[in-house]
Amino acid sequence: MNLGATMAEEQVQPLDVLSSPVRRSIMDALARLPHLVRPGEPSRVTGLTAADLAETLHLHVTTVRFHLERLEQAGLVTAHDERNGVGRPRRRFTVHPGQLAEASAPEAYRLLAEVLADAMARGDAPGAVEAGRRWAIENAFQLIGYEATPETSLPARTPGAWLGKVGAVLDVLDRWGYEPSISTTQTGTTQLDIHHCPVVQLVLDNPAVACGVHQGVIEGTLEALGEPDAGVSLTPFVDERRCVAELCPSRSFPERLPAPRLLDHPVRPTERPAR
Repeated sequence: MNLGATMAEEQVQPLDVLSSPVRRSIMDALARLPHLVRPGEPSRVTGLTAADLAETLHLHVTTVRFHLERLEQAGLVTAHDERNGVGRPRRRFTVHPGQLAEASAPEAYRLLAEVLADAMARGDAPGAVEAGRRWAIENAFQLIGYEATPETSLPARTPGAWLGKVGAVLDVLDRWGYEPSISTTQTGTTQLDIHHCPVVQLVLDNPAVACGVHQGVIEGTLEALGEPDAGVSLTPFVDERRCVAELCPSRSFPERLPAPRLLDHPVRPTERPAR
């Protein structure tokens, strides 16, 4: 047997590697990491260590390392070293961009069928955008993993709060199987580059349905998060494998926050505040 040929064949068949429930659990844990986090928290960019995954999945770390090696050989995860001061670097693992489109397609089609079935059950025949919006309003918090609060039910008042809500939209798109990335402008408009559509064949056959539902899902997620008046546009296939969504907050944010007031009176150049 040519072991090298066997390994090369396995690398182009990631679904065979994902036949293991443990590897699917590892992929799920990495894929569910949020995009936007506080400093020091794991994200889709920073990933998790084998020890982190072992603790999360209640497995021995040696078992996790074995399965991570197989996933890395198949091109499904990427490893990088994180250096933090002296000592050995920590090896962290992330989902490899562009390798989950085929694996995510069944889930994406299931969600799309759920949206359309829900719309038909209502009996009022909404358009695709409206069907996606309604579904997201009802399911957004379940998808992003936290509950509605008074803070999330109001429009964002700062760029940071707005980006937090955009981060939730990214997490929802992740669940559909997309691989989104984010960029922002000084005006607050946020651009999502959405890569590797998991329902690309349906988009080619009937873009009004597939793209309409996904635009509605973005709109509905923002509405569930207190942004019903946010502007959302979706442009499919700006190039061969990328769609672009633009998200605009309903209000403009100040360029900078006012400086905090430290004293009740100004300090002259020769005067120092009392300690």
